[in-house]
Amino acid sequence: MKAEERQREILTAARNAGSVDVAGLAESLGVARETIRRDLRLLEDHGLMRRTHGGAYPVESAGFETTLAFRTTMQVPEKRRIASAAADLLGDAETVFVDEGFTPQLVAEALPVDRPLTIVTASLATAGALADRDDRFTVLLLGGRVRGGTLATVDHWAVRMLSGLVIDLAYIGANGISREYGLTTPNPGVGEVKAQAVRSSRRRVFIGVHTKFAAVSFSRFAEVSDFETIVTTTGLPAAEAHRYSLLGPQVLRV
Repeated sequence: MKAEERQREILTAARNAGSVDVAGLAESLGVARETIRRDLRLLEDHGLMRRTHGGAYPVESAGFETTLAFRTTMQVPEKRRIASAAADLLGDAETVFVDEGFTPQLVAEALPVDRPLTIVTASLATAGALADRDDRFTVLLLGGRVRGGTLATVDHWAVRMLSGLVIDLAYIGANGISREYGLTTPNPGVGEVKAQAVRSSRRRVFIGVHTKFAAVSFSRFAEVSDFETIVTTTGLPAAEAHRYSLLGPQVLRV
C-alpha cells in the first residue's frame, strides 16, 4: 500500500470512529508503529489531524465536522477548566449568549445562580440543561433548522432573532482560530449565527482548547480582535498566547 493511500485510510478511520490509536492502525494496516507515527505527523502538518498521546483525532474542515456526542468525550477536564474560568468573566452582564457546542454548554452550567440571568442560545442541549436549573434563569432558544449532529439551530430564523437583541456578553466557540484568518467553522449556516452573535454583543469571550489554534475551517465569521478575552488551555505555548494578545484580547491559559 502506498503512503498516500494509507494516509487516506487513516483519515477515513479517524473520521468514522472519532479518533485512532497508533497500535491499532499499525496492526490493521500491517505496518510498523513508526510508519503510522510518520503518517500522523504528515496529516497533522496538513491540518487534517491533531496528534494525542498514542494516537490522533481528525480536525474539522469544510467537509467534516464532529458530533456533539463525540465532543463530550474529548479533553473533558480541560474543557471544564476553561468553562470555570470563562464563567468568572461574567462581570455585571445580565444577558448572555451561549454558543453551540460542549464547551459553551459547560460554561452555561458554570454560571452563578445568585442573580437573574437571561441566557440566549442556539443549542438544544444547553437550553435543556438550564431550563430547570434555577428560576432566576430565563432561557431563550433561537428558532431555526436543527442540525442533527450538533443539536443546534441555524439559518435565517436564528440570525433574524439574534439581530433584534442586544446582548451583554457572548461566549463563542469555533472549530479553528488563527491570527491570519480569525475564527472559522466548517458550516456557513453556523458561521452566520456566530457572526450575528458577535455583532449583537457588547463583550465577547472566545472559549476553546489549545488544539483549536492555527486550525482553519471553511467559513470565517470573526476576527481575533473582536474578542476581549480568549480562554484556552496551557497547551497553547506562552509565546503563541502573547502573539494573540497583541491583536487585542487578553489570553487566559488554564
